[in-house]
Amino acid sequence: MFTLKTSKRWPFSGAATWLLFSGLTLLVTLPMGWHFSQIWDQEDAYDYPFALNTDGSGRRTLEQTIAFYEGRIQNNPTDGLDRASLAGAYLKMARATGDDRWYDLAEQTAQASLANLSFDNDGAVLVLARIAETNHDFAAAIRLAEQASGEEALAVLITSKLAIGAVEDAATIAHTLVDLSPSLGSFTLRALTRSARGDRAGALSDFQQAIAAEEPAETSGSAWTRTLLGRFYVQQGDHTLAEQLYQSALAIDADYPLALLQLAELKTQLGHYRAAERYYAQVDDPLSLLGMAHIQSLRGNTTAAHKLWQETEEILRQKIAANPLDHRQELAQLLLERGMAEDVSEAIALMQAEATNRQDAETLNLLARALSAADRWQEAQKIIREALDQGVQNAEIFYRAGTIEAALDNSSQATQYFQLAQTADPTFDPQAHPNQSAN
Repeated sequence: MFTLKTSKRWPFSGAATWLLFSGLTLLVTLPMGWHFSQIWDQEDAYDYPFALNTDGSGRRTLEQTIAFYEGRIQNNPTDGLDRASLAGAYLKMARATGDDRWYDLAEQTAQASLANLSFDNDGAVLVLARIAETNHDFAAAIRLAEQASGEEALAVLITSKLAIGAVEDAATIAHTLVDLSPSLGSFTLRALTRSARGDRAGALSDFQQAIAAEEPAETSGSAWTRTLLGRFYVQQGDHTLAEQLYQSALAIDADYPLALLQLAELKTQLGHYRAAERYYAQVDDPLSLLGMAHIQSLRGNTTAAHKLWQETEEILRQKIAANPLDHRQELAQLLLERGMAEDVSEAIALMQAEATNRQDAETLNLLARALSAADRWQEAQKIIREALDQGVQNAEIFYRAGTIEAALDNSSQATQYFQLAQTADPTFDPQAHPNQSAN
């Protein structure tokens, strides 16, 4: 039995923050098979250049910070700013551990801070914004971030606006953030917005500048940036460099769940199922169980796959009951991949509800997939075109558009989309992608 704790490490399910998008026509004028690794000599370019603390001192420092502010509040319970600092420390501990109790403490402490100091208290407001984002309440995250100022407020606005499909707004804010603070985090966020608009060269430049700007104290950010860049290379078909980046992220943080999940997905695409399972087994999250179920399905082991799907379904339904805004995509993906006709209507309902809260291209792609499974091709066409209109340069979404046009007997448009999929990623294999199954 795979035991899962309730984890909120990532504000976007399915690692959806890090998609590369393009438009209805090919925006990248690069020859087929061209790889971005040709821009820059990648020999050890992405290795972490600083000494790593492997003695747990980072966690101890955070524990000491929490104890310090708890002591100050005990002596001055009506203070607002110390409570805001404590809420921020609780939030960092939540991200470090994945334990929801720290998120709850962070939220309660931030609210108490605002009760004591309702004005000029950006620290507490931004903790609540980050928690809203983690809970997939992007409208609340944006509203709260707009009440604050500074780099963290801009960062929340960028990621939340990407989630709701407001790509141009996110890009504008990202430029402002880089101008204000050209750092690892700001360059990475601008890379995400450029990817979302189909500007691959610009995104790569920003990723490289992000790594060039990293500082020794930013280990979690350094691992995050390398993982996002690895996924960027996967979507170009450069699997070797992608794995190098994932391994570099894991050298920084051996337990970093996002890198483990992305590496497991890459190994699955390459057909290295045992290696993929080893990486999935290291992550306490329903996504890992979904990945292992997909592997069993690819192996033709339907009994094992259905057992994993059933186990994951129970976990996801419990999580959705606790927070209706979270994990709907994962449950819809499970229902579609399981391939049972009676599940399709629920998958559509889940994704239609999700699309009222999120309109990023990955969300729209999954909704189009659910509609396709019900042979609702005209509706699926409308949705996938909305995804493409964001500027998507993603082989999976191009391929989805092609299958929809083919079903509608629009053969020339279908051929165009299939060609765009191969141009976006010459290695793309729809059978290796769970989101392309069960059409």
